Amino acid sequence: MTATISYDCQSCGACCSYSADWPRFSTEDDAALALIPEKLVARDESGMRCEGVRCAALVGEVGRFTACGIYAVRPEVCRACMPGDAECLMARRAVGLPVN
Repeated sequence: MTATISYDCQSCGACCSYSADWPRFSTEDDAALALIPEKLVARDESGMRCEGVRCAALVGEVGRFTACGIYAVRPEVCRACMPGDAECLMARRAVGLPVN
C-alpha cells in the first residue's frame, strides 16, 4: 500500500527555500511592490531578499511547519506556485522532500 503525499504549503516551504533566484518580481506594479516591506526586498530590487537560498519572508522549519511572513502582499511568482505543480515538485526534490 502506497501513502499519498499531501502537498500542504504550511508543512512544506520548499518553494521558498531552494533558490535565491526564484522569488523574482515579474508582473507586479509599483503599488503592489510598495506593500512589501523594504527590509525584505533584494538590494537590486529584482525580487525578495534571501538568506542563502531561503526567502527572508519565510518563517518556520521547512518540511515541518512554515508560513509566509507577508502572505497578503507576497509577489506574483509566489502566488503562481501551486501545491503539487511542476515548480512545487522541483523545489521539493531540491530540498529533499518526497514528491510521490
